[in-house]
Order: sequence, then C-alpha cells, then structure tokens
Amino acid sequence: MSIGRLTEHEQRVLDEIERALRRDRRLDRRMRALRPGRRPDVPHLLRRTASYRPRGLTVAALLAVSVTLMVAGMVTSAPGVIWAFAAVWPPTLCAAFRLLCRWSGG
Repeated sequence: MSIGRLTEHEQRVLDEIERALRRDRRLDRRMRALRPGRRPDVPHLLRRTASYRPRGLTVAALLAVSVTLMVAGMVTSAPGVIWAFAAVWPPTLCAAFRLLCRWSGG
C-alpha cells in the first residue's frame, strides 16, 4: 500500500463514493445513532416521569410481581431474588401512588 497521494482517477472514484454515501439517508441515520450520545436531557426526563399515568392493570401486575419476589426472597434468601425485588419495589410504589392520586382526584 502506497503512502503517496491518490491518482486523479482514484480521487474521482473516491469522491463519487463519498457523494453517494452522503445521499444515503438510512446510512446517515444509522451512523448518527452510533455517535456517542449527548448527556441526557434531565428536564425532559423529569417532565415525562411527572406525566406518567399508570393504569390499574399495570399497577396490579407490578404488585403481583413485587409480592411474588418478596415471598420468594424470604423463602430462598437468594441474593438475586432480593435484588430483583429491590429493583421492582420502588417503581411499584411510585406507580401505585400515582394511580391512587389520580383516582382520588388530586
């Protein structure tokens, strides 16, 4: 492989390839997705979290999973089950609180 400059023909071919790649919108979108992301937009995340309106079925499912994990954690004392319960319990409480607030009209 040579270190020198490209010939005119090679440069034209390379320029044409680059032009074709710049016109490819799907490739451009995929390349943008690979870029290191910006910092998270905290205000946007807080607005989305604050506007979360859980449904009764969602809260019931979360409660069922939480109770199942809690009982399994007490019976087996397995660290994985206990950590799974620790991960599921706070969102369950938050969703239940939001649902009760909505139902009470507050």
